[in-house]
Amino acid sequence: MKPRNASRTYGHYILAGAFYLLIALLITFPLILHFRDSIVGGYGDGLYFSWLVRWYQKVIFEGGSSPFFNPMMNFPEGWNLSTTDTALASTLPGVPFSLVWGPVAGYNIAMWITFFLSGLAMYIWVHHLTKSRGAALLAGTIYAFLPYRIAHFQAGHLNLAGTAWFPLYFMGLYEILRTQKHWHWVASITVALSLGLIALSSMYYLYFTLLMSVVFVLSYWVFANHKIIFEKWFWLRTAITGIFSLPLLYLALKPFLSLSNQGGLADRSLEYASRYSTSPTDFFAFASSHFLFGKWSSRILDHSLWMESSLYIGLVSLVLIVIAIRHRKQIADQNLLMIARVMMVTAFILALGPQLHWNNKLIEFISPISGQKTPIPLPAALLFKYLPFFSKMRAVMRIGFFTLIFSTLAAGLGANWLLVHIKKTQRNWVTGLLVILVLFEFFPGTMRPSLKKIEARPVDYWLAAQPASGAVVQMPFEDSTDQAQIYYTLTHHKAITGGFFNANQPPQYQYLQTVLATFPDERSISTLREYQVAYIVIDPRRYDQFASVEAEMFANGLIPLTEKDGIRVYGFKPTP
Repeated sequence: MKPRNASRTYGHYILAGAFYLLIALLITFPLILHFRDSIVGGYGDGLYFSWLVRWYQKVIFEGGSSPFFNPMMNFPEGWNLSTTDTALASTLPGVPFSLVWGPVAGYNIAMWITFFLSGLAMYIWVHHLTKSRGAALLAGTIYAFLPYRIAHFQAGHLNLAGTAWFPLYFMGLYEILRTQKHWHWVASITVALSLGLIALSSMYYLYFTLLMSVVFVLSYWVFANHKIIFEKWFWLRTAITGIFSLPLLYLALKPFLSLSNQGGLADRSLEYASRYSTSPTDFFAFASSHFLFGKWSSRILDHSLWMESSLYIGLVSLVLIVIAIRHRKQIADQNLLMIARVMMVTAFILALGPQLHWNNKLIEFISPISGQKTPIPLPAALLFKYLPFFSKMRAVMRIGFFTLIFSTLAAGLGANWLLVHIKKTQRNWVTGLLVILVLFEFFPGTMRPSLKKIEARPVDYWLAAQPASGAVVQMPFEDSTDQAQIYYTLTHHKAITGGFFNANQPPQYQYLQTVLATFPDERSISTLREYQVAYIVIDPRRYDQFASVEAEMFANGLIPLTEKDGIRVYGFKPTP
């Protein structure tokens, strides 16, 4: 028997990956023409992740630093990058390109890689189940270009764009559950690596993955094999998989657990969690970014939380899911389809948050006991109250992404049934048509209006030429947490008192925030000197009656150093 040609065996994976990459370049056009100096979304989170690409480049190739701690931010205390996601798995692919073309290019290419890898991972899972290249290609297209993924691309969320590992993780987990072998090394390694990469993408994703894994395993136990809990080999496989998972999980979790032990991870109030909960309409409405129906959808529905609530499943997916459920007895794997349905519904309910919303408005009823308006509680309220760390999750609605993972899987199974039941000569045409319909449903239109060239300010070049001693502070002080201030350090190479403290604010920042709220009084200026600040950067347009502010600055010992393009820099009078 002749060995199979490797290129024929694996060539379709390469072609599928190339297809997803090509579509990603087309959907994000004209970014490809400006990828070295421009970002979709402008001066937002993409700037932070561009800086993070450069930071990991420095750690790897220049050494002398911890990847998760930067002593030059939040100076002099330093900054634990775990106050936000470290996103190592999503960011590292951009580092080689940053070496050649700079950090903006590294960030953009890392984003494109997430489209390519996400589509390919779902392709692998569906092809593994169905052996249908058409169904796998369609499922990969749905998954790679979900409005959820496009929204986070537009928002610059490289961490949340790291969605490639979920299909591989659940594929491996299912193989561990259903295998008849004593060991399944490939599945165990797949689960371990995927879980570690999920953890190194986003702590939100890791936490919700572990939570949904419990639902996945319980669903398998209920619908597929009641006896699995009595099988010693299942527990041994699980233990081995856990051991394999430890190195990457340790790397990802250590800085976060350290930060949590120091009180650096803030708990959220129930009201806060409720505000960042999704509405049922979010799963069935066109995203606000859709090129044709987005404006119409936004007029009817509240899309104010569009970055998080773009959870549209898609009409094509829903039709294919109905086909899969209706013909479940003929589906490639009935048990997995049932588990997928449970996972979809569970994630949908949990994403609704602790209290029911409709169209982003809290739904209340009149209590017959108190006669007062009362929110309608949901299951997530119990998790918020009793499950460890759940209250630290800032955006509960992100768990809704698991509905999209398994709706895509179910759509792939439905597509396989459809393609099997039509003539072979028509399958390619039907697959192509379905892919086009999916892309039509998800297409956001041109990215040109949100494309922004990223440039340092003239004042940053001036700062770069100044002595290295002393830090930079941007005033008003709340501007010091702006992503742009972090990016500007790549030009002026000075320590700054700020950092990207979006979710968890370090103690030093909280203290300075209070003191510097009264800037430029005597206490605030003496505190800046105490914290080794040498350069106070101010945009006068951010202050009402700046002339009186400047007069008080001079009275309390500050002197002007320079003005570049309307931005002024002040320093301290030399001590005699």
